[in-house]
Amino acid sequence: MDSATGAGAPDPNEGEGPSSTAPGGGESAEAGSTAAAAPPSRYESQKRRDWNTFLQYLKNHKPPLTLARCSGAHVIEFLKYLDQFGKTKVHVTGCPHFGHPNPPAPCACPMKQAWGSLDALIGRLRAAYEENGGQPESNPFGARAVRIYLREVREGQAKARGIPYEKKKRKRATAAAENVSVGGSSSGGGGEGSGGGGGSDVAATVDPSSNK
Repeated sequence: MDSATGAGAPDPNEGEGPSSTAPGGGESAEAGSTAAAAPPSRYESQKRRDWNTFLQYLKNHKPPLTLARCSGAHVIEFLKYLDQFGKTKVHVTGCPHFGHPNPPAPCACPMKQAWGSLDALIGRLRAAYEENGGQPESNPFGARAVRIYLREVREGQAKARGIPYEKKKRKRATAAAENVSVGGSSSGGGGEGSGGGGGSDVAATVDPSSNK
């Protein structure tokens, strides 16, 4: 398993010029207080929501899982669980629209999370894991199995939706650049569902209590 730019930084010119207060840096202290009180960026807020959602998923897992026991296989299980909240039409092999980027009629093929959305989600969770005390060498979001799974999703969706790998890769590079600046804005791929935009807020659509 989709934002605006991050919270604006304080005006760098604020507090400059002759002080209207008594000597002692009163305005500088006030500016520093304003900077400290600035809310987190949209990206940071989204990353925190993603992290909390994953922890809730582990808690509701049957049997319950602890973060210390979480592996790449559990991460892949989580990504598959998110597919039920997806908005990207992925045609199955037997569908007459398989391989057509702009199908002329609707079909009963499943909706899934776009590869770009999952890829961006894993990037945020990988960072959150280490920010919360996890060791890079034991990071389950960076496991080889997870990378292989994401590659298979990317290639499978490219074939199913008729998007050549090279073209999708170029679009993904653009989406990744946008994701860095806007902290996960949703990007549409035209036709049915998102075409791989990396910034959709996957976790915002998840009800963790519904996982099996």
